[in-house]
Amino acid sequence: MADDRDNFSSNAGERPNDARPSNARGTRRSAEDAPRGGIPPFWFILLVGLLLFFVWQWQASPERNGTHVDYSFFLKQLEAKNVKDVEIISNTLIGHWKTIPENPAAKDGVSAPPMKDAFNTTIVNLEDRTLINELMTQAVPFSEQNQSIGLLTELIIWTLPLFLLMAFFIYMMRRSADPFSSGMFGSFVRSPAKRFKASDQRNTFDDVAGMEHAKRELQEVVEFLKDPAKFQRLGAQIPKGVLLMGPPGTGKTLLARATAGEAGVPFFSISGSEFIQMFVGVGASRVRDMFRTAKENAPAILFIDEIDAVGRMRGAGLGGGHDEREQTLNQILSEMDGFHQNEAVIVIAATNRPDVLDPALLRPGRFDRHVAVERPSRQGRVGILKVHVRKVALADDVNLDEIAAGTIGFSGADLRNLVNEAALNATREGKNSVTKEDFEAARDKILMGAKREEVLNPHEREMTAYHEAGHALLAWLLPDVDPVHKVTIIPRGRALGVTQMLPEEERYHIGEKRLHSELTVFLAGRAAEKLVFDEFSAGAEDDLKRATHISRRMIGHWGMSDVIGPAAFRDGEEHPFLGKEMHEARQYSEKTAFTIDQEVQRFLNAAHDRATTMLIDHRDKLDKISKGLLENELLDRDDITALIGPPVQRTPGNPIGGPLLAP
Repeated sequence: MADDRDNFSSNAGERPNDARPSNARGTRRSAEDAPRGGIPPFWFILLVGLLLFFVWQWQASPERNGTHVDYSFFLKQLEAKNVKDVEIISNTLIGHWKTIPENPAAKDGVSAPPMKDAFNTTIVNLEDRTLINELMTQAVPFSEQNQSIGLLTELIIWTLPLFLLMAFFIYMMRRSADPFSSGMFGSFVRSPAKRFKASDQRNTFDDVAGMEHAKRELQEVVEFLKDPAKFQRLGAQIPKGVLLMGPPGTGKTLLARATAGEAGVPFFSISGSEFIQMFVGVGASRVRDMFRTAKENAPAILFIDEIDAVGRMRGAGLGGGHDEREQTLNQILSEMDGFHQNEAVIVIAATNRPDVLDPALLRPGRFDRHVAVERPSRQGRVGILKVHVRKVALADDVNLDEIAAGTIGFSGADLRNLVNEAALNATREGKNSVTKEDFEAARDKILMGAKREEVLNPHEREMTAYHEAGHALLAWLLPDVDPVHKVTIIPRGRALGVTQMLPEEERYHIGEKRLHSELTVFLAGRAAEKLVFDEFSAGAEDDLKRATHISRRMIGHWGMSDVIGPAAFRDGEEHPFLGKEMHEARQYSEKTAFTIDQEVQRFLNAAHDRATTMLIDHRDKLDKISKGLLENELLDRDDITALIGPPVQRTPGNPIGGPLLAP
């Protein structure tokens, strides 16, 4: 299986890091949480009685009397007239010695515990009246007991456990007849929502940096919870629900907790997946219990994290509309519509997939307000870094503005991870403070992966060097793409080599020229291998995958093909529901699909030809970068400038390297 040799991108990808603070813990407390009785006295007495019975049986066992000896040892002692008296109980014989003999196990230098005055032994099954005759000859007093049990007693012993087990289940099923009782199944359908009280360590808007727009949207919610009469006086109605939408790790959960902290009201938190269970009706019961508890503690905030786990659009599955998830969603819709205007309960939900939510959930009257929580800007990243470095000892050379400028595309969770990785790196090296070098190493680890210990043979090492040199050279020559920050042939993550490209400015839009240049850079490594070694390698697998994905979106989503024209064609693989994809007809013909495939190939072939042409024209620079990588294994921006000169600056007119597309 081939390794993916390249792992470069213009910005930090989405990483499912949890932006929730570590102190987001709590327990739900309400009037319904009061204990409703313990174990009934009948069951307690029965269990104690059975325990005492088994203890008594164990203590009364004949084997508990004295030291156990072999039957042959007993016969020798009987013959030596050292037996005082005996008692025969079934096939067990117990008795006492006249003089305590030495333990037969103590021989050949092996120590053994001393014998007791009493002893017990098991009579062999072949024994006849020889034992009785010998006892009478030695004048040893003996007696006999019969411990055999009757048939009725044995039947009771075998059937009693089964009877008790059946009685226990019948009792528990009767107690759980009420769905909200405290029986075994009653607590199962109770809502697992956690409650955070105002006395708990709370978050406020001061702890949330980089989300000024979202905080302004939620400030009205805070004011309503503090003073509902202010809005009701003029007939205004606060939104019943607020939907926080954004990529993973942007701080949606933290923002919801900060809203509750600012308002000083109870905060109930639950995940969408906690509603769904294998038993039908459990999810709907939990929804009813959760909303009832929130209304009893009003004013309150009810936060549902990852609501797309339960709120996906109905009728999209293979099982029809009667599955447990859809019944749970129907109950949520009913409960949100059932709020009275004077009930100060605000529902806040978070998701990173708003496109899959049911339209009935998004309509006014349920989630009236939709708040986009995007990745922070540069100033927002500076604020987030200041929050996360409060307890970190920073060196004098650390500039948070520079770190924020080099982390474009990072979410709040990414920045938190960056600070933590930098602190860990400083700890490993025995430093007293976190330096700029530690932050640089942490960023490289996050973007490129951790270093690996593989040692490449000379041919693989040279091919990897030319592959990465091809990426770095064309990124150096094409001003439309992000500038090269670092290139290395040290194996990191899943790649044998990495070209790291970092943007120097915030980008909110992307043009056709930039996309074609990115395709050229993606395929430059493969073109360099073919140019130098006259063969392709499997190391370009990730390059081809990403280039194909971009070109298909350019053609089918953004209308950047002259052949296809200004039309958008949905890709069925991107739809999250298999059932919906099966019953929805594709919106374009087979001929159009064939044309799209041809256009994808044309875009990629044009990018490959453009990359090959540019590499041939600048072969001397390609060799210099490759040689530098073979000697140093890592080149930064200053090193590449010393080798081949400064990068090409963006100028108006035709792009470098010929036409964007082959005619």
